[in-house]
Amino acid sequence: MPTAASKSTGGRIRAERLEARVTAEQKKLIERAAALQGRSVTDFVLTSVQDAAHRAIEEHHRLSLSVRDSEAFVDALLNPIPVNDRLRDTVRRYRAKAGV
Repeated sequence: MPTAASKSTGGRIRAERLEARVTAEQKKLIERAAALQGRSVTDFVLTSVQDAAHRAIEEHHRLSLSVRDSEAFVDALLNPIPVNDRLRDTVRRYRAKAGV
């Protein structure tokens, strides 16, 4: 039996469903906020939840990069790459030009 689906404002079909139990106070708050923005409760809730989901994913991604970068930094400090002739020449040229 086919389920009813509605079209979102972006033109995509909404076929999935989410449900949540809320208190009367939460419902009033959500309804008031949606009304203040001139949006339906459904649109307000979906947009708010989607924004929160994007923020949570981005924060997790940023944290993962931060940990990985920290590990790479510590590894570079503990296990430095040996100085080669090219680096010595570069330092020598810099010092000569800078007068150091």
